[in-house]
Amino acid sequence: MAPKPGAEWSTALSHLVLGVVSLHAAASTAQASRGAAAGFLLQVLAAATTLAPGLSTHEDCLAGAWVATVIGLPLLAFDFHWCTNGHLMCAGCFIHLLADARLKEEQATCPNCRCEISKSLCCRNLAVEKAVSELPSECGFCLRQFPRSLLERHQKEECQDRVTQCKYKRIGCPWHGPFHELTVHEAACAHPTKTGNELMEILDEMDQSHRKEMQLYNSIFSLLSFEKIGYTEVQFRPYRTDDFITRLYYETPRFTVLNQTWVLKARVNDSERNPNLSCKRTLSFQLLLKSKVTAPLECSFLLLKGPYDDVRISPVIYHFVFTNESNETDYVPLPIIDSVECNKLLAAKNINLRLFLFQIQK
Repeated sequence: MAPKPGAEWSTALSHLVLGVVSLHAAASTAQASRGAAAGFLLQVLAAATTLAPGLSTHEDCLAGAWVATVIGLPLLAFDFHWCTNGHLMCAGCFIHLLADARLKEEQATCPNCRCEISKSLCCRNLAVEKAVSELPSECGFCLRQFPRSLLERHQKEECQDRVTQCKYKRIGCPWHGPFHELTVHEAACAHPTKTGNELMEILDEMDQSHRKEMQLYNSIFSLLSFEKIGYTEVQFRPYRTDDFITRLYYETPRFTVLNQTWVLKARVNDSERNPNLSCKRTLSFQLLLKSKVTAPLECSFLLLKGPYDDVRISPVIYHFVFTNESNETDYVPLPIIDSVECNKLLAAKNINLRLFLFQIQK
């Protein structure tokens, strides 16, 4: 074996010491806390894979086996929770389990030992998170191995095989390719030499999509100039229908906005029979006017995330004319970004959002 440079020997020695100390800590804490012991063992494994890179081959990756999540979903995040018996769940699996339990009207349980789990019973395991951040992971572009804590930066800024776009994309160049080919492509790109008429056609198409975005924000600014505007925090609480096979739905307590009494209802996947069997999850909501009106009440309304939530909701403005005979809107989509965000809402005890109402006066 060729002698290693001094810096590499120093790094190897530090990993060796870390592995020995972590192994001793794992043995010492195994009886008191299996979760903490698992974290120390992952530190040992991280040190071992660094000292012996052959351990982390595609065919027999010990690191991957140790950090596999309890439901078998891909490991996508560093956040780890653990049940009262020490079994690990990544953040994605944990939220998924809580959301499934809500849909099935069951108590969420650990997939390994079946003890109860909830946001109050489970806590983060920082030792495991630290160990996992140092485990090797493969770049999806160049297929090289990097510590998980450095992988995101490598894929966004450093990888020569990362997918990038031509700098002339603003004038219509559709090229996508590896970063190391970017200079060659831009030198030969035909878009800078296009005529003004050709470029105007491309820019017109781009302006149309930009115009749709601006139309939404201009509509919001226009609504903010109305005389009668109201908003309130609303809390959707879970209930079950009276059907033989009960279905989950949400409803808010009555609230007052614009001197009228209202209620909001919401349902999952448009009340399909078994939403827990579907990977794609959506929420739709309905606004109901509970008080009597002497004249038609024309309103625009939208729902946004509450002040203390991290769920991502795109603003969409809905419009309806309320009367005593027609006092409830159709169910309209709650514009959540994706199913992951929907699971975050379902996993919560209640769904907290903010409703804006704008009264349109003739």
